[in-house]
Amino acid sequence: MSWLSRPSLLRTLVSHVRVSVRLLREPRVPLLLKALPVLATAYVISPLDFVPDVLPIIGQVDDLGVIFIALEAFLRLSPAGAVDFHRAAVAQGRRYGPMPSGGEVIDAEFRREDDRR
Repeated sequence: MSWLSRPSLLRTLVSHVRVSVRLLREPRVPLLLKALPVLATAYVISPLDFVPDVLPIIGQVDDLGVIFIALEAFLRLSPAGAVDFHRAAVAQGRRYGPMPSGGEVIDAEFRREDDRR
């Protein structure tokens, strides 16, 4: 059975790519982490491979495996709030927009030592 005949795997890959592209533009994702999918793409484009592309099927599966693992790692290491926000945005068909900066507010009251009485 071919991996292409499994629609859930292909859907997962497409979903990971769409969310990852949005996260690459997200300011809350660390720059060093953004290098992970970029390096995976460079590996696929590069003529140097673990398994040469001249070997039928195995060479291409090697590239797909690297892409899939890199995207999975990128999504797991990215801030969970940003991943959830962009997954929901993709599911709703919204255009890209950075995550709103509300929500992370600590509400407190300042009291001096002499105000306790």
